[in-house]
Amino acid sequence: MQYRFSQKISALKPSAIREILKAASVPGLISFAAGNPAPEAFPVEEVKQITADILAQIPIAALQYGVTEGYEPLIETVCGWLRRDYNIGGDGDAVIITSGAQQVMDLTCKVLCDEGDTVLCEDPSFIGSLNCFRAYNAKLAGIPIEPDGLNPDALKNALKSEKNIRYLYTIPNFQNPTGATMSLEKRRAVYALAQQYDLMILEDNPYGDLRVTGEDIPAIKTLDTDGRVIYAGSFSKILAPGLRAGFCVAPAEIAAKMTVGKQTGDVHTSMLTQMIVHAWLTQYDVHAHISKIQAVYRRKLNLMCDLLDEKLGGFFSYVRPQGGLFVWGSLPTGVDMLAYCKACTEKHVAVVPGSAFLADPNGMSTCIRLNFSTPTDGQIRTGVALMREVADELEN
Repeated sequence: MQYRFSQKISALKPSAIREILKAASVPGLISFAAGNPAPEAFPVEEVKQITADILAQIPIAALQYGVTEGYEPLIETVCGWLRRDYNIGGDGDAVIITSGAQQVMDLTCKVLCDEGDTVLCEDPSFIGSLNCFRAYNAKLAGIPIEPDGLNPDALKNALKSEKNIRYLYTIPNFQNPTGATMSLEKRRAVYALAQQYDLMILEDNPYGDLRVTGEDIPAIKTLDTDGRVIYAGSFSKILAPGLRAGFCVAPAEIAAKMTVGKQTGDVHTSMLTQMIVHAWLTQYDVHAHISKIQAVYRRKLNLMCDLLDEKLGGFFSYVRPQGGLFVWGSLPTGVDMLAYCKACTEKHVAVVPGSAFLADPNGMSTCIRLNFSTPTDGQIRTGVALMREVADELEN
């Protein structure tokens, strides 16, 4: 039978990242290509105990349908946590519990975009979100990103020149893939432009609690005085990604439409998952846990960067990030980035080509992304040494 696929799916094509990641299952391969939290960051024993207690005490509630907006005790806890610790959420906002932060990207595009509308995004940016927007046949317009966040002048030019702009997608903290953190000055400038041009902002903050150096910077959502910022958060990086728990803070009118959109997707986020997250937030010292995982990532980040400086200084140029999970850097002029990535894979170390993250899927890049959270310390040492071997072979 000959299958006929929708135009939305037919337009999505695999990128070079897929070909390289196919090798991830090869025994002995060292992966700098993933974005998974470190295994030692998971509170396994706590989750075991919480789950056992829930299934012993309120099994039917945990296994039954729930309301689309989310488990009310969890919503109340998340609202209090965000307002108390991050000054996020106002009287005009509502919180929805989602199946991971990725669902916030889907719901935002679903309720705000018609086919052919424009989404502004940092360039490069997270491939999962870009593909989500592409799936709705949105046009992506990239805004160049700098070490201190996107370029406000380029954003202003895009706002003047692009048509049917629906929102700006940004990852201000430890951006994926670049690791860049937007300065407070630029956050204010971005919000001022949003006010001037009547622009919505989708602020994605999955890595904000993974700061390992420097001072926290207030979210763009804290500047939101007129209901134009949708804030996406996640428990994947501080609790466990397998639970698929995230949340959205949005103006109540938008949240109501997102709720309808969610009903056509997963109906509601897993009740058992929501109850686990609620119990973890209320029964355990979350701040102590975050401090613990920050220490893990501080060590691993510094180990990778110190080795990159030692082994690949002059070949791999990068800015050391202040947190997150990734190191982003460029190769020398004249070095074929894709050839380098493929050669690394042949040496049994996987890295991600920078072209995978571009708003223009046919764009060119000299950069690669490295993940330091997933590999062990020993794998980081071996992997960087192998990257040096590949560099030597390409340079000779």
